[in-house]
Amino acid sequence: MFEPSNIAPLPTAPAALPPPPSASTLPRAGDAEFAMTRTDFEQVRRIIHRHAGIALAEGKEAMVYGRLSRRLRESGHATFAGYLQHLERTVAGGGAAAEAEMQLFVNCLTTNLTSFFREEHHFAALAEDLRARAAHAAAGAATGAGNGLRLWCSAASTGEEPYTLAMTVVESLGAGARVEIVASDIDTQVLATAQRGVYAADSRGLSAERLRRHFQRGTGPNEGRIRVRAELARLVRFMPFNLVNGDWPRLGQPFDIIFCRNVMIYFDMATQRQVLSRMHAALKPGGLLYVGHSENFTEARELFRLRGKTIYERV
Repeated sequence: MFEPSNIAPLPTAPAALPPPPSASTLPRAGDAEFAMTRTDFEQVRRIIHRHAGIALAEGKEAMVYGRLSRRLRESGHATFAGYLQHLERTVAGGGAAAEAEMQLFVNCLTTNLTSFFREEHHFAALAEDLRARAAHAAAGAATGAGNGLRLWCSAASTGEEPYTLAMTVVESLGAGARVEIVASDIDTQVLATAQRGVYAADSRGLSAERLRRHFQRGTGPNEGRIRVRAELARLVRFMPFNLVNGDWPRLGQPFDIIFCRNVMIYFDMATQRQVLSRMHAALKPGGLLYVGHSENFTEARELFRLRGKTIYERV
């Protein structure tokens, strides 16, 4: 259980994917569990780019082998060629089976590296901006024109980032703030983890004060784990979303703030431009786009201007 609430023990989480072998440890053709050729690798690159916009770099054969091997075992295929033929044939047939198989393929190849309050300077800046925007919204409400604030975490992964946004909202504006956080990811497996809101008690990035204020501690079978409190969970709405092929109107009204950190590094320039244009349209005038520490979009000056350290304002 999690104190102070009594809840049923959590289901066992799915086993984590094994770490991908390095190029030096990739089995030689005669020793490999599955046969994978250069042609297979290039086909994987084409499929993941077409469906998710991810540009797999040269030299990632070992990573692809390590991450897709489990899917081959699960689907009963002895070679990558056989599995990829099955994938393409299933997708061509359309329907729920095609969507499910493609989703499993994408889940295998996406990278999910996250923690609470990662790149912490962003959240100090966010707190200031939230207070300013809330004050502006309150002034608008006095004249009948005010609305709540909308934030979008576009790569929610296992949930640490959207819940960090929620903690920043509560700490800046109070638990009753009129804020909606849409949290999306292309990987449905990590979204399931995020929706549960349960983490190791020693998760990186959480101070003792934040642990006490924002989480319930597990007891019994949940000893050593924590769960986000209801005041955080109510702020966040999770949904699967594909930045390249997604139905953007599904996101709803324009956002005040978008977090899209360490995502564009996996896209080629054309895909980056496409996604930036759509995010520009999805932001309110003067809305902010927070990006990763290695991402730079100063060449998209007609869309965004740099306002702070890896923070861009919609032009």
